[in-house]
Parts: sequence; structure tokens; C-alpha cells
Amino acid sequence: MLKMRIICAVALVSWVWGHQLQAAEDWPPSVVESNGRQVEVFRHGIRKQWGYQKSQNDTAIVVYPKIERKNAPLYVVLHSAGHNVYSAVKCTNQVGNHDIYRSPDNFYALYLDCRSSKIDWWWGGRNPYPDALDQEKKGGALSPAEKRVIDTVKWVIEKYGIDPNRVYLCGNSMGGSGTLGIGVRHGDIFAAIKANVPAGIEHVSDRMYLTSKSVPEGVKLPDPPVVIDYSGSNDQWSKGHEQFVQAMNDRKYPLYFYWGPFGHGNNSAAIMQHNDLVHSFDWLNVKKDEPYAVFSNASCNSKLPQFGTRTVKATGQVNAFFRWKNIADTSKMFKMSLYLLSAKDLKTKFKIPKYATVDVSLRRIQNMQVKPGQRFNWSFGADKGTVTADQEGVITIARLNIKDTPTTLTMLLYK
Repeated sequence: MLKMRIICAVALVSWVWGHQLQAAEDWPPSVVESNGRQVEVFRHGIRKQWGYQKSQNDTAIVVYPKIERKNAPLYVVLHSAGHNVYSAVKCTNQVGNHDIYRSPDNFYALYLDCRSSKIDWWWGGRNPYPDALDQEKKGGALSPAEKRVIDTVKWVIEKYGIDPNRVYLCGNSMGGSGTLGIGVRHGDIFAAIKANVPAGIEHVSDRMYLTSKSVPEGVKLPDPPVVIDYSGSNDQWSKGHEQFVQAMNDRKYPLYFYWGPFGHGNNSAAIMQHNDLVHSFDWLNVKKDEPYAVFSNASCNSKLPQFGTRTVKATGQVNAFFRWKNIADTSKMFKMSLYLLSAKDLKTKFKIPKYATVDVSLRRIQNMQVKPGQRFNWSFGADKGTVTADQEGVITIARLNIKDTPTTLTMLLYK
């Protein structure tokens, strides 16, 4: 195994291209170091179960934490159409250059590639400005590229001893589209996902059946990860986001959504000049084995503009100020604190409300067995009532009045 110190990512790229490995089932890596973090580069072939019709080679890059640790979280990155896996890693050396690509120093990071094969383009989903090939990617069936991504993530989790409850997916532009399309479908893998100016909502709409009123009978989808999306209101690639946000709301799926006239931007500091809320939610501390609250029909949400028109200058948010904290999750009782952030919690140009009315749904409940049609007693401050779990087994309490002081929501099995 060759070890070599590389001063910058340009040297990393040139060295890797000169030392590509033949495809092998166990994917042996080339090893280098960059910015004080060990980097392993895997050049690999395909696996039969992915469903590719032709043989191809792909690349995956794993970046170690600065200080190696056991049971570390994993930060998974999908690159944009203007990048590949190598240039995405290179971006992490420069603040302001696709900042979403930069993983925390105490995380493992996995960088994937989708430039090696035309069929993989747009991470296996549809481009919003499609060609004939893209039409084959419609519907709910996973493409070979998606199967490769998920299989690679699982392989990294096992190989590096990753905490399986702290795996996160992110991407920019085309990678943002892939983050939504692959990530929302795989809440069994990802705790939370974050999409920076995703280039289209077609991929996620197809895989989650968002254009239908419900998921087809017989299709069972896991609770989605918590979703963070920040898109330019004046970005042509954000076209259709108003329909996406409404569908997520109607399905009672978790979404924190921010927009502003920052175009198809990837520089966090520049984006935050237009909307300083885009990084206000601590998505990297969401855990897959913990319940979360979904907020729908909130009274404090901004009005959605028509996305995809370059002349739109609107700035706004959906669900930006709501938070939850788990208190108890047992076979007989569930408790969760719900609250709004206050001005002392968050410095922002937005006016933070002191109270808001919102529907609250509960997902990823771990210990209280919730079955479709089951009834529960609930209380929230002075309010109380009964509620019936829907056909998916999701409990929703309508029109809760949430304040900037925490209030406990309690659920008990109806007797």
C-alpha cells in the first residue's frame, strides 16, 4: 500500500489518475494524505446486483477524520454536473468553493462519482431539461447508479465502523437533485440530508411518487430523513419547488426549506447575505434511531413564490423556527418537547414569531408500537384530545399552538 503526502488536491488528482487500480470485489484503495487527513481512493468495477447492462469503472474517495475515532459519523457528498469526484475533493481546500462539499474534521467523508457512465448522469434520476435517456428514469424503480451509491455507502459503514445512526447525505446542483432523489427514499440509511440549490425535483418526485396523492399500494417506504433544502428563488434550476414543498407538506414529510435571490450559488457566505437561515438547523446532530417531529401547514411560513424565474427576488422560509427535543420513548408512553426558536437562540434578519399554529406529525418512533388505525390520548400544555394513526402508522395532531417556550407533547395508548 503506497503512502504519499500531497500538498494540494491538484496533486492528489494527478497522482490518483496515474495509479488507478483494476476492478476488484474488495475494492483495495490507493492511500494519500491531504490537508492533514488521510485519503483513500477506490477505483472499482460494477457488481451484478446494481443492474448495469455494460461494464464500467467508478471511483469512490474516503477521507478520514483528522483524528481517527471509532463509531464516527459519515458525511456523503454527491458532486455537481460541473465536477467529478476528484474536483469535488479539491474544492474542500478553498472556503467559498462549493462549501457543502466540506465535511467536519471529526467525520469520515465519502465522495462518489457519476461522470464515468452516461446512464449514471444526474445520479440516476431525471434532468429537469431532459433528453430521451432521461425518460427511461421515470417511476419508482431504483436505477443502477442509485443502487451503486447506496451499496457503496453501506460498504463504507461496515468497513470503517461508522455509527449507522449518524450517516448524512448532501450535494450541490446535480448532486442536490441526487441528494433529494436518493436521500428522501432512503431514510433507513440517512439520518438527515441537505441539498444546496438542487437542480430539479424530478428525481425525488419520481422515487417518492410525489405527483400522486399517495404511495402505490404494496410499496413500503421508510420514514424519510430530515430534509434541508436551500434554493435560489431566481434560479432556473429551482423550477417546480413550490410543488415539491407542497407535496412534502401534504405527505407529512420533514422539510426545512429556505430561499432567496442567490441564484445557483454555492458560496455559503454569499448565500447567507440573502438568507441567513440556510445553516440554522443543526442537521448533523439528527440521529436515525431517534424520533423526530414533522411540521406542516405552519402559520409562520413565508408565501412560496413561483420558482425557476430569474426575475423573482423573494426571500423566505418554511418551518425554519420549529424545533423538538425527545424526552421519553417507551412501549407505553411517548414525550417530546416542541418549541419555536427565539431571538436569543438565533440571530437573523427574519422576524421570529413568538407563537405559531402548526400540524405536528411524529415519525421514527422507536419503542411505542404504532399501528394504522390505533388510537392515542395526547396532551400538550392545557390542550388534550385523542388521535388515530393514519394508514401509514403516522400520528398527527392538528393545529397545535407552539410558543418560544418549550411545551411537552405526551402520547399514551388510548384505553
